[in-house]
Amino acid sequence: MEQHFIHSSYRERLIEHLFIGELLKHSWLERGCRLEVAKPEVDNSGYDLIAEENGVIRHLQLKASSREARTAKQNVHTALGIKPSGVVVWVQFDAETLELGPFLIFGGSPGNPLPDLSGFKMARHTKGNAEGIKAERPAIRHVPKSHFTKYDSAVEVYEALFGVP
Repeated sequence: MEQHFIHSSYRERLIEHLFIGELLKHSWLERGCRLEVAKPEVDNSGYDLIAEENGVIRHLQLKASSREARTAKQNVHTALGIKPSGVVVWVQFDAETLELGPFLIFGGSPGNPLPDLSGFKMARHTKGNAEGIKAERPAIRHVPKSHFTKYDSAVEVYEALFGVP
C-alpha cells in the first residue's frame, strides 16, 4: 500500500485524530467529560499532545505503525523526561481499515515521570554528513519495544494514563 508512505504525514495526523477521538469518547461515555486535550504550537520538547483529567497532566509523544510493521524501537526525546508525567503512546493499527490497537506505552503511572532514558542507546541521524558520518543525536534515545507495555484497547490506555476512577 504505497499510500502509507506517499501520504505518511496525512496518515500520522489521521491516526492522532482517531486516537484522540477514542479517548474523548471514553471520557464522554464513562468519565464525565473531564478530559481536556491541547496541542503545542511547536514540537521541541518531545511531546505531541497534552492531556489532562482531574489534575493529572500527561505530555504524550505519539508514535504509530501498522500492526505488520517490524519496528523494534522508537526514538524518544529526552526532554519528555523533564515533564512531570511524560509518556510515549505507540499506536498500532490495521493498514487496511485503520482500526486502532493494540497500543504500547512507555511511561510511569499517572503523576509519575517517564522512566530514566540515560541507559538507552543514543540515536544517530539517518543521513550522513559530507564524509558519510551519521552524527549522534544527544537528545534522542532508542527505546526498544520490549520496554513498552501492551494494551489492547483505548479504554485500557485511558486508565493507564489517568488511573481507574
